[in-house]
Amino acid sequence: MDDIVSIFVTAFSLITTGNSDVWEITSRTLQVTFSSVLISTVISLPLGTAITFRNFRGKKTLINIIQTLYALPTVIVGLVCYMLLSRTGPLGYLGFLFTPNGMIFGQTILIIPIMTGLTIAALQAIPPTITDTIRSLGATRMQFLISHIREARFTIMAAVVIGFSRAISEVGAAIMIGGNIRGHTRVLTTAISLQTSMGNFELSLALGIILLGIALVINLFLGALQQR
Repeated sequence: MDDIVSIFVTAFSLITTGNSDVWEITSRTLQVTFSSVLISTVISLPLGTAITFRNFRGKKTLINIIQTLYALPTVIVGLVCYMLLSRTGPLGYLGFLFTPNGMIFGQTILIIPIMTGLTIAALQAIPPTITDTIRSLGATRMQFLISHIREARFTIMAAVVIGFSRAISEVGAAIMIGGNIRGHTRVLTTAISLQTSMGNFELSLALGIILLGIALVINLFLGALQQR
């Protein structure tokens, strides 16, 4: 019991004293995660809207595939991205392998299906009476789409937060694509994995507390927006 208390005390000391390694890793984690979520939002929102309001052959099958990809294992994403970004791969010329850009690429692929699927679900949940009212008022196609996105904005916002949570907690693809290089591609989850394997539980716990703290702040922010 004393050992556990000592670990917690040391962990909080590392956080409060501004340990350079801790804050460097935290800063890189936020940079990679926010970038991947931003790119995924730009792609997923129009894609989910297009799938919802267009009728085409195989629509239900496509939605089922997207929903299946919610459980896409991160190691599979890491493997596919590694092959794409390696020197002999089709995207090797980008030079993204073992770089933060490569990690952003992998996390974007990982969370696009989640955010797209939840966007579709949010738009499909809008009552038909609202859709009929918007049409009866003579809205243009763009006004029609914007009105529906406004109606579903809180659920779409929740989709963004879920995508953020998925990205910031990802470890398999981050190690395979980024390489967990100190001072270059090391993020919170990969650092926790490494430090735990080395028996450095104080630093691992400090990083874990920061990771949970970031998730808490994001969820509190979402809750405040929904209440307003």
